[in-house]
Amino acid sequence: MKGIKSLLSLTALLVLANASAIPSYVEVHEKRESLHPRWTKRDRVESHKLFPMRIGLTQTNLDVGYEHLMDVSNPASANFGKHWTSKQVIDAFQPSKETENEVRKWLVENGIPSSRITHSENKGWFAFYATAEEAERLLHTEFHEYEDSESGGVIPGCEAYHLPKHVREHIDYVTPGIRLLAPVQRQSLKREVVVDENGLMKRNIHGLLQNPSDASYTKPNDLSTCDVAITPDCVAALYKIPPGKTSHPNNSLGIFESELQFYTQQDLDLFFTNFTTPQHIPNGTHPIAANIDGGLGVIEDPYYAGGEVSLDLELAYPIVYPQTITLYNVDDFIVQANQNDTYTFGFNTFLDALDGSYCSFSAYNETGNDPNLDQEYPDPLLGGWQGQLMCGVYKPTNVISLSYGGQESDLPISYQKRQCLEYMKLGLQGVSFLFASGDSGVSNYPASVGGIDGPTGCLGPNLDIFNPTWPGTCPYVTSVGATKVYPGKTVNDSESAVFDPAGFPYSVNYSSGGGFSNIYPIPDYQASAVKVYFDNHDPGYPYYSALSPDTGDIKLLPDVGALAGSTGGIYNRIGRGIPDVAANGDNIAVYNGGNFTLSGGTSASTPIFSAVITRLNEERINAGKGPIGFLNPSLYANPSMLNDITNGSNPGCNTIGFSAVKGWDPVTGLGTPNFPKMLEYYMSLP
Repeated sequence: MKGIKSLLSLTALLVLANASAIPSYVEVHEKRESLHPRWTKRDRVESHKLFPMRIGLTQTNLDVGYEHLMDVSNPASANFGKHWTSKQVIDAFQPSKETENEVRKWLVENGIPSSRITHSENKGWFAFYATAEEAERLLHTEFHEYEDSESGGVIPGCEAYHLPKHVREHIDYVTPGIRLLAPVQRQSLKREVVVDENGLMKRNIHGLLQNPSDASYTKPNDLSTCDVAITPDCVAALYKIPPGKTSHPNNSLGIFESELQFYTQQDLDLFFTNFTTPQHIPNGTHPIAANIDGGLGVIEDPYYAGGEVSLDLELAYPIVYPQTITLYNVDDFIVQANQNDTYTFGFNTFLDALDGSYCSFSAYNETGNDPNLDQEYPDPLLGGWQGQLMCGVYKPTNVISLSYGGQESDLPISYQKRQCLEYMKLGLQGVSFLFASGDSGVSNYPASVGGIDGPTGCLGPNLDIFNPTWPGTCPYVTSVGATKVYPGKTVNDSESAVFDPAGFPYSVNYSSGGGFSNIYPIPDYQASAVKVYFDNHDPGYPYYSALSPDTGDIKLLPDVGALAGSTGGIYNRIGRGIPDVAANGDNIAVYNGGNFTLSGGTSASTPIFSAVITRLNEERINAGKGPIGFLNPSLYANPSMLNDITNGSNPGCNTIGFSAVKGWDPVTGLGTPNFPKMLEYYMSLP
């Protein structure tokens, strides 16, 4: 027994030596700077335990993805509108043969046989099983168990790991590694779901919803009451939108929905009957269903009608008809009814369904869906969707409107940036993504308890730093803010940035989300407009400028989400500015649950602007041209085609926020649509 014990002791020493003696030919690849209090480091992982290892291979050309997108989106480019195919996108960004060969050679030379290594279909990563002992020897590290105090879960991880110097450039990340589930405050941007004791929705309440006692004060064709209720005729008059006449089969407006947002045909028919004369939209008109992973778009019982989807469809249809609308409803009923599972955090399952290659796309330490943040399918819960995760089953429409989102501080940066790259990839293929900029100005709605941005809705140790929304801050999407026809004004007057103080009429303050990203720097297409804003209209607040010079990433403090190295500033002077544009977002006439009501939010502005772009695409396609695709370069190149908004602000964090001024501003962006001017401009482009 003594000899056996000695042998075991010697083996343990050898393992420890392999992990602790770091050779000179390797370098630290990733290192965790701190451990969130929810995690506790436990015992060393036993050497025989098996790890499902994954090596994310460095994608090719991701660093020039912006340039590729500008090449097809910049109106000054000879390649404007020459969008790529899906295959061209995959081929452009997949890892190089050199990367594949170098990483495989390194693995084999360090004891991982080639027969054990699986290569993903999109060539983005290697996967294999390894014992803890093999993984420690390979990465020159030690693996410990980390216990999560919130869920009780235990996962393996290390504080840092090492790679050979000549291999590091070919590897994005390794798992298991340093990454643990980041603390996520999951809350909806502006909606509330109430569930009864059986887990069924009792009432789906749009966060910005009024119930006027008398709807008789507004008539469909009466433009004199647009300061009271915005009807389709008001929208058409504000933005000079003529009735649509054609419906090209290659052009449909896409609208994203989740969170128990089901429309009823009764609501659509009531709206068509009462608010679309003389251009009457026939009763029975409804969107094309694109149900993803068990999603359900339509329901019969008016009690379960969703205020968000009613708002989106009833704003968009009068603009695009007779063009079609495609409704992307994502996730099964069980998932959507879970109050802790909202689209504050991600759109991975949606993007999976649009682009099959995204299901296994590797970037920024992320590959495929995140088991901690994304729903997995088949859904094991009773009543859950039992099908496989949908990958590439729907061709994306030319324009997609999304009235969902959250705050940048809600999510790990790597998770956000991987999705942002997907918008770039789909933009290369001619898809326009438009996101609502948020309804709480420069802040977020305060959390009732705890949270990274509660109780003020702001960031930083003093809870006073502006809190930008996501994913509108991604530089590859178009962020849409909100305007309003103020009392006593008409559709012939200039609109103002929306602002409704709490209680008038909504229960919370409502103002157009806007500000500057804490993750993304100012993109080139926006640089001139932002410079003019600061030169001529400096808001006067203390600011910080803190982008990491090596990666372009903002360095966030893990405990509060504020910027490391800030000097008392409350917004990021060098961050990507939002919104890009705006449209009306208040006092919108809607039928929901069989009742007339008024609604609002940037989730109203977004389908309006998206519908306008769909109409422009219709004209271009009928003329033999292609869709516009990524909008921002052309919008910033010709801002005079928009109605500049110069009145109002977006309060938050105990400030008045930013002010709407001449030119671009972080409240209403470049302004609202002017359909004739936009049509003339976009029809002049190839």
